[in-house]
Formats: sequence, structure tokens, C-alpha cells
Amino acid sequence: MNKYQYKVKGVDYEVEIAEVEGNIAKVNVNGIPFELELQKPINAAKHPSMNKPKVEAPRPAAATPAPAAAPAPAAAPAATGAGNALKAPLPGTIIEVKVQVGQQVNVGDTVLVLEAMKMQNNIESDYAGQVTSIVVKQGDTVMEGAVLLTIA
Repeated sequence: MNKYQYKVKGVDYEVEIAEVEGNIAKVNVNGIPFELELQKPINAAKHPSMNKPKVEAPRPAAATPAPAAAPAPAAAPAATGAGNALKAPLPGTIIEVKVQVGQQVNVGDTVLVLEAMKMQNNIESDYAGQVTSIVVKQGDTVMEGAVLLTIA
């Protein structure tokens, strides 16, 4: 694994690249796992340290139930709908999504609730219009600047 130290706006981040396959990178940022979609694939042949042999974990016996998977944190994917992207103002966990695709919203309407540092923050719309896509769901972990939804 490759480890890197970054400082963004005065905040230190330790980024560990676990695996890169095509245009999907699995990374840990300060110990939190993320799956990122790269704009273009990295040529793994040029980066031998990123080639990792795949080893499948042993499967549990059929009689034992599989443990529930933890929700995967949301990275910062590109907005899928047309319109203005509403981005996360700070890193945190999505507690509640209060709108649906197709719903009309006004400036100042609460569209979702984000928990950050043990506080619930109402995320309000900066735009008036119709919700064209929702990128996150309840339980997702987002970083500052991640697209949450789009409004046209």
C-alpha cells in the first residue's frame, strides 16, 4: 500500500491507497475507507506497487449468516443529474434525506441532515427548482465538497 501525507486548508490527512482496479481506487483517508471513481484509469503496469494479487477470503459455512456489511462511504462522484450541484459544506454522515428526485424546492428549504462532530446540521438548498438527482443516501459518509444532490 502507498501512504501519503496531505494538508488541505490546514487539516492533515493520511491517505493510504489500498487497491486500484481500472478507474476505481480503494483508499483509506485518516483510517476511513473510501471507494473513488477516477476520471480515467491508471495504467497499473506503470505502477507495479498498485498491482495486488486477488485472494478470496474463505466463505463462511452455509449455516452461519453472513455479517451485515457497513455502508460504504460516499466519495465525491460527479453529479448525475442536470443542474446546480449542492455540495457538502463539511465532512460528516448523512442522517436523513428530506427530498426526492422530481421534488420542487425553494432557496432555504432543508434538503438533508448531515451529522458532523456529534451535531446535526440542516443542509439547505442554495437554489430553487426541481431535484434532478440525489447522489447520497442515509448512512453515507461524505467529505467536504462532495456532491450531495443536483437541482435544476
